[in-house]
Amino acid sequence: MMEMPVPQPHSPHTSLGRDHTWQELIFQQLLNLELRNKPGDELAPISPELARWIRLRAQDLKLRQSDRQWAVDLVNHLRESLLVFLKNSDEQPYFQSASVLSSGSYYEMVKILNPNEFDMMLKLQSPSRLKMTELDQYHGLFYEVALSRSTRSHIRSFLLDDGLTISASKIISEMHRLVRKFISTYRVPGNSWRWVMNRKRPNSPAVTLSLLEVDNGKQELLSVDVVPALEVPSSQGWPLAARAGPDVDNWLGKKTRRSLTHQTCFFVPKKPPGRNLSEAAKESWRISFSHIEKELIKAHGNKRTCCETSATKCCRKQCFKILIEGLKQRYPQELDALCSYHGKTAFLHTLSIRAQDSLWTPRQLPACFMYLLRALEGHASSGLLPHFFVPTSNLFAPPTFPRKALVFLIEALEEQRRQGLPLLMPPAPAPPLAVHSHSDSQPQLSPVVQQTPVIQYPVILPPQVVEMKSFEQMFKIVALVVVLVYVCYLL
Repeated sequence: MMEMPVPQPHSPHTSLGRDHTWQELIFQQLLNLELRNKPGDELAPISPELARWIRLRAQDLKLRQSDRQWAVDLVNHLRESLLVFLKNSDEQPYFQSASVLSSGSYYEMVKILNPNEFDMMLKLQSPSRLKMTELDQYHGLFYEVALSRSTRSHIRSFLLDDGLTISASKIISEMHRLVRKFISTYRVPGNSWRWVMNRKRPNSPAVTLSLLEVDNGKQELLSVDVVPALEVPSSQGWPLAARAGPDVDNWLGKKTRRSLTHQTCFFVPKKPPGRNLSEAAKESWRISFSHIEKELIKAHGNKRTCCETSATKCCRKQCFKILIEGLKQRYPQELDALCSYHGKTAFLHTLSIRAQDSLWTPRQLPACFMYLLRALEGHASSGLLPHFFVPTSNLFAPPTFPRKALVFLIEALEEQRRQGLPLLMPPAPAPPLAVHSHSDSQPQLSPVVQQTPVIQYPVILPPQVVEMKSFEQMFKIVALVVVLVYVCYLL
């Protein structure tokens, strides 16, 4: 087992300083990870079998057009109906001018397996310039947001006693009330399904809706997160911690970086994790760049022609799709702190460093995925995953990412890499993946493997076997009928 450095207790959020960019630090930590490996712990060449499994896994994660269209139609109808409801709602005029910005993995074209999770950012306009005050100890992620001057506009209902500070809790509470009222009268096209609103989750900025069947109301078919977001006027610029913009000069160019920083940014009503928060923290907002992240992932090529034709395809998105989902499915409790945003951040850092399109050709898919996996392992081992837009904030620092979860993530990633990525393969009935011998005891499984559940795969019989079994069953049924008729005749 390689040595695992963890974030230093006295510095829960690592500052990058002025002499080094986050790219330089990340490159150095990956280099250090390679140098620290003990003999026999090197990243082994990819075997043909492992390369085959990576390619098969990438193919399995493609969305079927029929599933995609069905889900998109339902979500689009919900979105348009919600906007009409808000526009016609006289009891809350502030939400009448709201518009929707679609975000999340589906709209970034990196959703996997089933298109069953959607995000809708409900954009709320500010009547004037905003005063954005960065909260101490949160390194540019959380802010107290206030109006620059007093107003008589409809936003007054959501201000604190000072008449300027915008209350995050009031916004999210009103959002829940309005969506609940909307859902009570909304009918899904076809009348075979219904939307229900989930219970409010602590410290979540989203109103979550689940689509259920009318007759069988237990299984969730789709879920939609509606997140209210306060839009910062583009003329005002980003907060100081993010004003330099993401360091994409070597990847997309300085011109692109400048154009990104001239776009608007958003604040979502989310307070920092932890207890004993200050009054300002309880009403704080978290900065969001989800719309720009979607733009970066969709227009991901170093050359502007990447993935526009079949001759210019790359494997970037395929690598990203495989990265996080398997770990979350296998270790849902131990890696509860791990989310797709950690994978997205590591992915964006990797794209910015490994910028050239020639390094991401489709035939290099296995090698590129292993590179990305090793990059995530490097971030976890060093305990350093800088926010892509606010690099002074470390997403792997406690309390946002608990130390226990980080240690488990390191062990899980190392275990998977050393054992040939069993998450990508059907489990073999042979011996366990990893056995650590002890001198005075029987061999024992590593903690990661001990908690790995067994996945049962259906047995698919060849057509000849299926036909033979059907014939045997039919013969038995006919014989039974003949016997019954004969017995009845004798009686």
